[in-house]
Amino acid sequence: QVRLVESGGGLVQPGGSLRLSCIASGSILSIDAMGWYRQAPGKQRELVAALTSGGSTNYKDSVKGRFTISRDNAKNTVYLQMNSLKPEDTAVYYCKADIIRTAVPGVIYNYWGQGTQVTVSS
Repeated sequence: QVRLVESGGGLVQPGGSLRLSCIASGSILSIDAMGWYRQAPGKQRELVAALTSGGSTNYKDSVKGRFTISRDNAKNTVYLQMNSLKPEDTAVYYCKADIIRTAVPGVIYNYWGQGTQVTVSS
């Protein structure tokens, strides 16, 4: 069993900062890419930032220069530092990880967290 748990969401004023964390736990052999997605009401889920095990990053254009994704491989944790937040960043943020389980080596499974709400409002 593998589980992803996000934390760090909340209410913040425009221009403020938040740091999201996502911890993967369970029978994990290794983790390939990890990333953050978000879904605003009435909109599709979209990629915000992704980070491969090799260190390559990919960001949504509107968050470049404001958000930073990082990971601690020893702790199976991925972070999203969000600065200069805007009201349009308001959404539920989801963590995703591509995980190889110890029981099934060589097969990559996609796992999602339950989501954490980020609200940017004055």
